[in-house]
Amino acid sequence: GCRARTGGALSVVSTPRRLQRIGLLGGSFDPVHVGHLAVARAACRRFHLDEVHFIPAGRPPHKPRQELAPFPHRYAMVALACAENAHFVPSLAEAGADYSGRQPHYTIETVRRYRREYPHARLYFIAGVDAFLEIPTWKEYERLLGLCDFIVASRPGYRLEALRLVIPPELLGRTASPARNVIALRHTAVHLLDTVASHVSATEIRRRRQRRQSIHGLVPVRVEEYIVKLALYT
Repeated sequence: GCRARTGGALSVVSTPRRLQRIGLLGGSFDPVHVGHLAVARAACRRFHLDEVHFIPAGRPPHKPRQELAPFPHRYAMVALACAENAHFVPSLAEAGADYSGRQPHYTIETVRRYRREYPHARLYFIAGVDAFLEIPTWKEYERLLGLCDFIVASRPGYRLEALRLVIPPELLGRTASPARNVIALRHTAVHLLDTVASHVSATEIRRRRQRRQSIHGLVPVRVEEYIVKLALYT
């Protein structure tokens, strides 16, 4: 799990209540794979997250033409993947009113929704380094950077300076963060998570399915069974 949970009345009375920490991991999840889970586990451990919410994207605004598997399938696979970890939560935040996941959703709208639903939580948006480097193209990205912390899952070769380049100077904190791998912003922070490198990609998994090759070990076992039984991506 992410952190030990303490029970009993004494511990509740004697320790001040800390803010709940929630990680938000968004993505197409087409399909969810072991790389996503590795990033979520690493973020959980390093930042003592209470929960990580896996948020399958509706229609990603930046990929309007991308053909995704229907939302119900992508959500079902995420739910199966989350079932193995008590701290992982499948989210319908981008499902839309009719649960079809057909409407475009912007990250800032999703984060605002979580702000409303969890007003006292500290939110951490988890993103891959490639996605974060594109953040100037995201809707209202300056405002988004002030709404929640970011955990950026890196790959070998990326340094903190690369992330700093896409952050407007006026958003940076007045003093540099003393912590390594952290960029302090005025109200939030951007953290580099450089301990996870996964070579698994959803594109490769779909390709393997099209060629009738095994995807064993690339996705959780329950997700593999779901994909095979329903003949997804073939």
